[in-house]
Amino acid sequence: MRTTELSFIIPSYTVILVQLITVSSGQFTVTALQEHVLVSLGEEVELSCQLSPPQSAEHMEIRWFQNRYTQPVHLYKDGKDIYGETISKYVERTELLKEDIGEGKVTLRILGVRVDDDGPYHCLFQDGEFYDEAITELKVTATNVETQILVHPSTIKDILLECNSEGWFPRPQMEWRDERGQTIPPTSESYLQDKDKLFSVKMTLLIRSHRNVTCSLRNPVTGQEEITRIVLQVPASEPYTQLDNIWLEDITVVLYILIVFITMVISFIYFKIRELLKI
Repeated sequence: MRTTELSFIIPSYTVILVQLITVSSGQFTVTALQEHVLVSLGEEVELSCQLSPPQSAEHMEIRWFQNRYTQPVHLYKDGKDIYGETISKYVERTELLKEDIGEGKVTLRILGVRVDDDGPYHCLFQDGEFYDEAITELKVTATNVETQILVHPSTIKDILLECNSEGWFPRPQMEWRDERGQTIPPTSESYLQDKDKLFSVKMTLLIRSHRNVTCSLRNPVTGQEEITRIVLQVPASEPYTQLDNIWLEDITVVLYILIVFITMVISFIYFKIRELLKI
């Protein structure tokens, strides 16, 4: 019986010993508490990561960075925040919340979010020679509710519409629609990015028959859509209005030629009569 008891007791102590060795040797994993975070331009955002198993990280180095390890967004080392190595665009714009650092959880707060804050953020914990990291993807969005449709007369038959808006990120999806909601292929599309990397967009449409036209701009990340409609004040009570307009143009030309011809005929007859009277 004693042999049987020892065979159960020894493995249990072995498991406990292995766990103690694992924790004491600095082995851990880092988990991002959010894989994707969405934030509007100008707001503040918080990104969190956690050690597993939970343990104090007060003595560790904690480094947040985007693309390069050597250019930290925020650095915690030797029990304090180190600001001298922070990349310049994040100076005075980040805080490391350490209320739960004793359990291995920290949160990076970014103030006044900009377009170029968009992208992946690495949260790296290092304890001696051992380290691990997790990545959170930050998506920055900007949507402008002000959209203009300008009307440029092109010819007697055509009208050129121009839809433009600015202050978008990322670049919005644009399309024209008719009164039934059907997509109309644009005549042209163009876009520019300003110094803050915000998009200005322009889309044109050359039309004849469409009367109610909609310009739609949609943010591809949030799905938010801004719609602007215009109703063209063009007589179109009948489906043959365009043909009537063409007919009116043609008859005007014919009448002009006829008047000139009649005038010439009358002048010819007048001068002939005068010659006859002289004789």
